[in-house]
Amino acid sequence: MSDQRKSPFATVSPATGETVAEFDAIEGEEVDARLDVANRAFDAWRQRPIEERAAVVGRAGALMRERKEELAQLITLEMGKLISEARGEVDLAASILEYYAENGPAFAAAEPLDVDEGEAYLLSEPLGVLLGVMPWNFPLYQVVRFAGPNLVLGNTVLVKHAGICPQSALALESLFFDAGAPEGVYTNLFVGHQEISRIIDSPVVRGASLTGSEKAGAQVAERAGRNMKPSLLELGGSDVFIVLDGERLERTVGAAVAGRMANTGQSCVASKRFIILADVYEDFVAGLRREFEALRPGDPADESTTLGPLSSEQAAADLVDQIRETVEQGAELVTGGHRIDRPGAFVEPTILTGVKPGMRAYAEELFGPAAVVYRVADEDEAVALANDSQYGLGGTVFCADVERGRKVAERVETGMVWVNHPTSTQPDLPFGGIKRSGYGRELSKLGMREFVNRKLVRVLPPDAELRGIAG
Repeated sequence: MSDQRKSPFATVSPATGETVAEFDAIEGEEVDARLDVANRAFDAWRQRPIEERAAVVGRAGALMRERKEELAQLITLEMGKLISEARGEVDLAASILEYYAENGPAFAAAEPLDVDEGEAYLLSEPLGVLLGVMPWNFPLYQVVRFAGPNLVLGNTVLVKHAGICPQSALALESLFFDAGAPEGVYTNLFVGHQEISRIIDSPVVRGASLTGSEKAGAQVAERAGRNMKPSLLELGGSDVFIVLDGERLERTVGAAVAGRMANTGQSCVASKRFIILADVYEDFVAGLRREFEALRPGDPADESTTLGPLSSEQAAADLVDQIRETVEQGAELVTGGHRIDRPGAFVEPTILTGVKPGMRAYAEELFGPAAVVYRVADEDEAVALANDSQYGLGGTVFCADVERGRKVAERVETGMVWVNHPTSTQPDLPFGGIKRSGYGRELSKLGMREFVNRKLVRVLPPDAELRGIAG
């Protein structure tokens, strides 16, 4: 089945392949006009008391909850997320907006510094217009973790959303406008990739954030660096799921399924590499296989469906190619590995073992319902294998001995690691990675520290002694 999408911004149901709606992209002078509106909006928005800006963001969170079913249905239609998970994404996104509405003013408050004479303090001031380049896999959550803190801080945002979820993008823009954000404070941009560099080059834009592929991230970072502008990147991941013992193995296997199969495996922080100590390995693989084979594909809008489609026909084809080539290179296919014989971008839940360096699945991110399981002799080998990756986003360690689990977690080279729970996210915890998984942090207090002028104000009495000056 071929992808029917013609416009760069189109709703194409991944469950059926049907093109539902298409939207025209803008370019050139029309883009420049939107940038000008955002820049003029910034001048007024930054002058409003931070409590007023926070109230607008809080109202956006409340409206999101009111429109929960409408937004969830859009997510499911456009990228195939199971409807129960789509509703969960709406709740999570709303909680992030509410978190910054409540805590943002305190996060941005002046910070006094201890000095020997007079006073000194740091101000948190907005930079200006920011560009956010957003992915399709979490159409609301990944946008609001960029937009929420920055709008409270006083920046204005331009959002270039993914081409496959244009109606979700428009719904978000309407939501912020209805919450009281003036025109230009939150702007959706239907622009092609060729416009992104030109937007970053604009003197109007003061920073750029991207969640997406390594290739796109490198391009945005290079362009921002050329223009001496800050950037934040949240890129791919190949998160480890380390199992150190067989205690409560049924729960551990359930957590592994949740960590791998949420969003049909299409998450940067999904558990992808399962590293299991030898004495637990056989039972773990058997349990994982049993759970994977029990998943049933179907309409993602149907409450009874447990396996949704991938986001597009291309995504499904790419994943099957990765699996096929890895098996041809010598890996064992325990289960799955093929397309499901039904309309839509469905792929069988897959388990690969015997994966070695040089095989595609060893180094590449598998973005879908496919798990790679490794057998190791001890925790030192587990840590060495976990860290033998170009990625460093999240990770998980399961162990009945919490202190042992903590010590192993601290040795894993990632931006985040969870013990006895799959990698997850919540508003008050920082989110971000290292290595080729990107840089910078979103959420928590740190989410208001990326696109901010931390300005020092130093006040001395008029008769203060003049000291040496260095620069």
